[in-house]
Amino acid sequence: MIAIGVALALSLVAALVGTPGFIRFLRRREYGQFIRQDGPTAHLTKRGTPTMGGVVIIAAALLGFVVAEAIRGQLPSLSALLLLFLFVGLGLIGFLDDYIKISKQRSLGLKPWAKIVGQGLIGIIFAAGCLIAPDAAGNRPGSAAISIVRDIDATSFYRFGIAGAVILMIVWVNFLVTAWSNGVNLTDGLDGLATGASLFAFGSYAVIALWQSYQRCPLPDSEVAHACYAVRDPFDLAIIAVSIVGACFGFLWWNTSPAQIFMGDTGSLALGGAFAGLSILTRTEFLAVIIGGLFVLIVVSDIIQIGVFKLTHKRVFKMAPLHHHFELMGWPEVTIVVRFWIIAGLFAVLGVALFYAEWVVAAQ
Repeated sequence: MIAIGVALALSLVAALVGTPGFIRFLRRREYGQFIRQDGPTAHLTKRGTPTMGGVVIIAAALLGFVVAEAIRGQLPSLSALLLLFLFVGLGLIGFLDDYIKISKQRSLGLKPWAKIVGQGLIGIIFAAGCLIAPDAAGNRPGSAAISIVRDIDATSFYRFGIAGAVILMIVWVNFLVTAWSNGVNLTDGLDGLATGASLFAFGSYAVIALWQSYQRCPLPDSEVAHACYAVRDPFDLAIIAVSIVGACFGFLWWNTSPAQIFMGDTGSLALGGAFAGLSILTRTEFLAVIIGGLFVLIVVSDIIQIGVFKLTHKRVFKMAPLHHHFELMGWPEVTIVVRFWIIAGLFAVLGVALFYAEWVVAAQ
């Protein structure tokens, strides 16, 4: 538990203290946000605000994790390395996207095919890593089965042979990574909205992974041994989740309205990738839909808007994603953000409650 506390405190302080220096660095180089002309007019005043703040989130989280592992006197586990690879790798793609937007002064960064190829390569390596190196109990970092709170045996990809399992695992992982990174990216439209929502989402996973570490298979003979979790390195996953919570907390001080810096695609893609990775490595891929419910709502609002408009040439919302609809209804930005944080918190609490309820039932 000391390592958990150190990871949280150090990543928080690093982001809180380090962000102002990074803001000054970006301002000297005029690395400011480009604002879409077709967005809410109130956003035009944000033009030129430093972006790429995700660099601070990534760096602070890495610092918290590395120091926590040093205190434990252990090298990072394979699960931790895979999750950090996903976190940093997608952050790098987001960084390139942000840099192109800034240097070209346009709303489009990397070409779609380049972003897809980059995410795909990272997803392939992550998926392959999930299926190797079982520990002494036979638990691999990931599983070739779809999961809710535990693996659903009937969904195992191995029914299609080894090659089929690997291919399906790659497809499944890339779908989740793309879905969650886009979810956080779309949510990052108001000052502090995605950062605050991420606090709740990763806080939930810190609790889940920590509980799994105490109930990890195999358990000694006990009344609840049959309710254990076949997760390879849950304590390392808890440290990373806590480190991301601390980094987001410290960054939020500077990112809340009026934002002095935006996380940019650097932060949103990294956070989305880490969230997807945690859902895969903790065997909670469908539970994540509840935990990250706010991200899901915002993505669904965008899908509905596009789909209905293509079919009927009418709009369901004044503007999508959902938070912009309420902006155009006249809600103050801070009101929207705080209320959406409340929704994110309720989803997170519900997700953890369902996770614990499943354990209680399984332990009976």
